[in-house]
Amino acid sequence: MKKYLLSCFIIVIIVALYSCREEKTKNYNRTNYDETLIKINKYLIKEDAERIESFIERKKWDMKQSETGLCYQIYENGDNAGELAKKGDIATLNFRVELLDGTLCYSSDSTGAKKFKIAFSDVESGLNEGMRLLKVGDKARFIMPPYMAHGLLGDDYKIPPRAIILYDIEVLDIESIN
Repeated sequence: MKKYLLSCFIIVIIVALYSCREEKTKNYNRTNYDETLIKINKYLIKEDAERIESFIERKKWDMKQSETGLCYQIYENGDNAGELAKKGDIATLNFRVELLDGTLCYSSDSTGAKKFKIAFSDVESGLNEGMRLLKVGDKARFIMPPYMAHGLLGDDYKIPPRAIILYDIEVLDIESIN
């Protein structure tokens, strides 16, 4: 019996020592990892740009593109005497948010007019950028790639992950805050 207990004790010690041994982990090269992520992001941005360009061509819209990738078209001018919206102004607008396949996600018809402080509100970065091109009464379209809209995750409700969205807006009011 003593031999059996001694054998069990030795086995337990060996297992304990073996399990405490430091495991060698793979040594990941941070530079290679970063380069891979950069390549993936460039690929996704290029793919999104091609989808947007194809969509615009099908619609035969005359859109411009900002340096950041926002595609926009002001298709009706409002108050030509008014000032362009600027950072810090409070904008009120009617809007429709759709996916490129035409699926309606949100609209002011169901939620009421959207009111927000430009560049200081939790709205899409593409909307903040696009608003600075507009005056009261303007009607415009913005096509936002995922990185300017809801990103990799969507909004967890109606906008799916990595969605390109189309904003169609009418600027109702721009309140300048001095």
